[in-house]
Formats: sequence, structure tokens, C-alpha cells
Amino acid sequence: MKSKVCVVTGTRAEYHLLFPLMKAIRQDEDLELILAVTGSHLSEKYGNTYQDIEKDGFHIDAKISILEKEDNLKDINTAMSRAIIGFSDYFLRVKPDILLLLGDRYELLSVAIVAMNYKIPIAHLHGGETTEGAIDECIRHAISKMSYLHFTSCEAYRRRVIQLGESPDRVFNVGAIGLENIRRQRLMSLEELENSLDFLLEGKFAVITFHPVTLEEGTAEEEFTQLLNALDCFPELKIIFTKANADSGGLIINQMIDRYVEKYKSKCTAVFSLGMVRYLTALRYAAVVIGNSSSGIIETPSFKVPTVNIGDRQKGRIQAKNILNCVPEKAEICTSIEKALSSEFRQYVKSTENPYGDGVVSDKILMHIKEALKQGIELKKSFYNIRFLEE
Repeated sequence: MKSKVCVVTGTRAEYHLLFPLMKAIRQDEDLELILAVTGSHLSEKYGNTYQDIEKDGFHIDAKISILEKEDNLKDINTAMSRAIIGFSDYFLRVKPDILLLLGDRYELLSVAIVAMNYKIPIAHLHGGETTEGAIDECIRHAISKMSYLHFTSCEAYRRRVIQLGESPDRVFNVGAIGLENIRRQRLMSLEELENSLDFLLEGKFAVITFHPVTLEEGTAEEEFTQLLNALDCFPELKIIFTKANADSGGLIINQMIDRYVEKYKSKCTAVFSLGMVRYLTALRYAAVVIGNSSSGIIETPSFKVPTVNIGDRQKGRIQAKNILNCVPEKAEICTSIEKALSSEFRQYVKSTENPYGDGVVSDKILMHIKEALKQGIELKKSFYNIRFLEE
């Protein structure tokens, strides 16, 4: 009998990262992929991106809707409670042998809580990372403590998960799974990308993704205003906006994007989601990537594309040499974009090496999951104590 591996996804970015692993699970003769979709995937305000999953040929076993009409803090709490209720019923019905979660989203914390109470072992991807400007920081570590298997993107992050008390024999540095898409996917030509967007990208263009900084109170509008004002200083730079995710303040950013695109139709375009292939293609041809998404830190080094990382949302992540950090103020952003577009910096980043691995990830993860399932998973975990230098 095949072992049931349940994968839960709540956002477009998380799904694109999980894509190669989901394919590998589906193709494995010993495993059965069970896919549950929730969060912004099921929201019209965020593009109904569950449709992209279906277009990719995956069967969605359950759609568990949790989002409110707005995105304030009370609505986030309501969404988390709905996720607990919805997944309590779902897991009771499907009884997965193992649950696979990636990252640090609030909806995934709710899912992890349900799995913990039902004694469903969790395999967690991208634990041990730090993002000091986002509430995701504590969520990520909380999910790590509820998980049995850990698959980190760097050796430093593997050590940090062990520092949390997780036994080294259950923590594996496999690299960032998003790099597997870069390695395996056939990307589009620039002309194909333009045709798919119905937007000409002649000359230099930027890919921009900006999310709310969730540990700051009400800063999304002001910080994004500073970015938009900075973009006015580069009238020749074409822009592709991908919209913000379902965090408190995300709808405000998306409304501002719509107004800016309406004002500068010849200069920019906006989409909820480019999809994996279009997004990676855009990174391949972009003159600069701007914003505060994890992709700007993890994926862009593989394309050796200059990247302007704004604010504290990604503070603490390991960075490659193609990243320029700046505060969310117009003058600082302008200076960083100008440097990123310079021929000197573009030459400098040609030797960029990605610290997040070689893109061979899914096979490693499945090997460890199958071995754990074969041996049997004992959920009683001893806290692993590390020895400090002063001891």
C-alpha cells in the first residue's frame, strides 16, 4: 500500500517552490500525493491561483477556504482559526502518513497545529532561516519544533534547526528547492514572455515584488509609496509588478499597484502571479529585481541579476553578492537602483555564486522521507542539547 504524503499550499510562491517535489511524489511508486489548497489560492482578490495548480495537471484533493474580505490583523486571526477547523475535518478524513509543509506562513502554522494534535508527522522545508522584519520568523521556528523531518536550504540553517533542539539525524541540508525549477524548467524566450504579457519589454526592465513587513505596524502604504516615488526617477525603465500576498496590508499595496499601472500604462504592467515559468523567465532577462521577497534573495543569484532588497523583511537571510540592501526611503532606493543598473555592478555580479545549493533537491527529500516511513516514525522526540564553548 502506498504511503499518503499530504502537501498543503496557501500561496502562489510556496506552490511554485513545491512544484518539483509534488511531481516527484506523484511519480514515485511507493507514495501517493494528496494535495490540499488553502489561503490566497482560493481568493479572487489574490487571483484565484488554485487555477494555475489545476492547469499544471495536479488534482486538488481539498480546497479549504479561510480568508476574510479584508486583511487586517483580526481577519488574519480569523483565517487561522478557520484553517484549524477546516484541516481538523480534512485530516480526520484522509489520515495522511506524513504532512509536508514549506516555510513560515500563518496558515501553515494552523495546519501544523492540527497535524501535531492528530499525531501526523511533519516534514518541514526551509526551517532555520531568519527574517527579522516579519512575523514569519517566529512562525517558522514554531513549525520546526512541531516537525519530525527537516530539510534546510543551507548548512548554517541546518545548524540553527539543531540549535532549536532537533536531533542532527533528522535534519538534512538539501539546498533550496526553488533552484530545482531553474535547473529543470525550459524557460521562455523574451519574445514569448512579451506575448504572454501583451506588453513590450524593449530596453531595460525591472521585476518588482513588495510585501508588507508584518512586524511593523501600518507601514505598507508609506514604504511602497517611497518605492513608487523612486521608480519615477527611472522613466525609461519598464516594470513588471507581481502583487503582494495575503498579509495585513497586502490589499493596500495591490490597490496602489493598480493605480500606478493605470497612470503609466506604457511603462508597466501588473499580474497577481506570473506563474513559475514566466517568473523565472522574467528574472532571466530583467535588468534588476526590486522588492523584499525571499525570491530576491534565494533565486536571483542563480541568474546573476542585480537585486535591490528593500527594508527589513528579509533581514538575516544569507545573501549572495548580487544583493544591494537599502532602507525604504526614496533617496536610498534610487541610489541602489542606479547602482544596480550600472555597467560596473552588472559586471561585478557575473561571478555570483548561489549559496543555496545546486538545485538537486527533490530526490534527496524523498529518499529521507521514504526511509523514515519505512523505519517507522517515533513522535516522542528527545531535546538535542548542543555543547557550548564555555562548558
